[in-house]
Amino acid sequence: MLRNSFRWLCLCAFPLLSQAQGYQVNLQGQKQQGMGGAGTACIQDAAALFFNPGGAAFVSGSSVNAGVSPTIPKGVFLDENTHKTYETKSPVSTPFAVYGLFALKDSNNLKAGLAIYTPFGSTVQWEDGWAGRFALTRLQLQSIFFQPTISYQISPKWGVGAGFVYSYGKVNLQKDIPLMDANGNYGHAELSGKANGFGFNVGLYYKPVEKFSVGLTYRSKVNMNVQNGQANFNVPASVKDNFPDGKFKASLPLPDVGTLGFGFRPNAKLDLALDINYVGWQAYDTLSFDYEVNTASLADTKSARKYKNTFAFRGGAQYKITTHFAARLGLAYGITPVQNGYVTPETPDANRVNYTAGLGYEFGKRLRVDASFLFTHLERKDTNLETNLSGTFKTNVCAPGLSLSYNF
Repeated sequence: MLRNSFRWLCLCAFPLLSQAQGYQVNLQGQKQQGMGGAGTACIQDAAALFFNPGGAAFVSGSSVNAGVSPTIPKGVFLDENTHKTYETKSPVSTPFAVYGLFALKDSNNLKAGLAIYTPFGSTVQWEDGWAGRFALTRLQLQSIFFQPTISYQISPKWGVGAGFVYSYGKVNLQKDIPLMDANGNYGHAELSGKANGFGFNVGLYYKPVEKFSVGLTYRSKVNMNVQNGQANFNVPASVKDNFPDGKFKASLPLPDVGTLGFGFRPNAKLDLALDINYVGWQAYDTLSFDYEVNTASLADTKSARKYKNTFAFRGGAQYKITTHFAARLGLAYGITPVQNGYVTPETPDANRVNYTAGLGYEFGKRLRVDASFLFTHLERKDTNLETNLSGTFKTNVCAPGLSLSYNF
C-alpha cells in the first residue's frame, strides 16, 4: 500500500503541466481571450506571435504588449461513500504574456518578435483532512515559455512564420501518507523539481479577399524533462529506510496542437473568428519515473494514462462601437482528453464550455488597453482506478484579464 501511495504522489505531480495545455484555456492575449480564445486567422496585435506566427507580419508597425490574467478557482468534492463535501483553498494565480514585435528596417515584409508567456501556472490546495489527502493536499506549478519568432509577408495575401520554443517550469506537490507516528499524525511527502523542454510554433496565413482570411498553425510536442527532482518524506523512524529522500528523473510530453482558423469581416465594424484545435493527447500514454535510490517501497514506476486525442472549438466576435472603443464576446467548447477512471484531484477535468467577454479602448494611435473576462464550470463524477477516490468534482474558474499595448 505504501509503495502504491508514493507512486501516485509522483504520478499526480506532472499531469497538471500537460492538462493545462490540453484543456486549451487560452490566456495568451486579451483581445483573443475576449473572443473565445480564437486568433489564428483574425490577426489583431502582437499576440499573433503565439496564435499564428505566419500572420504576425500583417500587424501594422512595431509594438509591445503586456498582459496578465488573474485566475480565481473554486473547487468542491462530494465524496461518493461518505457524502461529505470538501473545498479547495487555492490562491489566485497570475499567468501573464509579454510580446515584442518589430519591423526590420531593411524589409517592410519581414518582422522579428519575442513572446514570453505562462500557459501553465496555478496552485491547487485542498482543505485539511479532505477525503483525497493521500492523493493530493497541495500542488503549485509555475511555467514560462520563451519564443523568438520570425514572420514574413510573402505577398499581400500570404504570410509564413516560425518560432523556436524553450520552456521552463517548476512544480511542488504535497500529499499525506497513510502512516501514523506515535502522536497520531500522518506521514507527509513532498515532490519538487525543475523541468525544461524545447519545441517550435509554425504558422501560415492566407487572406484571399479583404473580408476573409484563413490560418493554419502547428505547435509541436514539448517533452518536459526533470533531471534533478527532489523527493522528501516525513514518516515514522521505523519505516524511514523504505522512504529515503533523494533525486529522481522524469519526462512528460506536452502534446502537439494543430489549429485551423477562419476570420470574417462583413463590414468595417464587425470581426468574426473561429478556431478548431486538434490536440495530440494520445502521446500521453504512459508516465515513467526513475529514482536515484530504489527500495522495496520505492521502485521505478510506469503508469498508463491512456489519454485520447481531442478537439476544441473556439469562436467570437468583435464590434467597434466607435473608432477607439470595441466590445467582444466569445464561446469555446473543449473535449476532455481524460478517460473515465483517470480523473485526479489536482485538475479534475471534464468537457467544458468557456464563456468570455472583453472591451478595448485606444488612446490615440499608439496606446491601447484591453480587458477580458472568462468563466467556466466543470463537473465530473468518477472513480479513480488506482487510488479508488470516488465522487463528484465541481470547479468554477473566473479569469479577468488586462493588457497594455504600445505601437511605434
